[in-house]
Amino acid sequence: MIAQSVVKKLTKKKATLSVAESITGGGLASAITEISGSSKVFVGGVIAYEDSIKISELKVDAKTLKKFTAVSEEVAKEMAAGALAKFKTDYAIATTGVAGPGKAYGQKAGTVWVAIASKKEVFAVALSLSGSRDLIRHATIESALASFERILKP
Repeated sequence: MIAQSVVKKLTKKKATLSVAESITGGGLASAITEISGSSKVFVGGVIAYEDSIKISELKVDAKTLKKFTAVSEEVAKEMAAGALAKFKTDYAIATTGVAGPGKAYGQKAGTVWVAIASKKEVFAVALSLSGSRDLIRHATIESALASFERILKP
């Protein structure tokens, strides 16, 4: 299980993690906190489904949202950086996208951005997923954890 590996690696590094979730609606935090020992490394998170919460809680710039929309690399990065600052953690993961059905922000269902922030850098990866709403949300969680696990040194 990827979440178990993430918790194990964070524990070994004595590092902490926070999350900023939109598309995953708390599922990412849930996947992490299902793991025994996660309380040593997981600090907390924000479910920022509405843009107003992205702005008020994660300090995403309203101009960034207006220019790029909530489903963008720029917003994902600002969400991750915002969670990192808010929770004073070593790492933060952010998820934003369209789970569907249908479109949002001019983007089709399955358009997803995952961002990972550390004290040194913030980067984002684009995902193009397909399937049902549940499948897209689950795949986003798994992809976010897998991306994060790869950057953690063994």
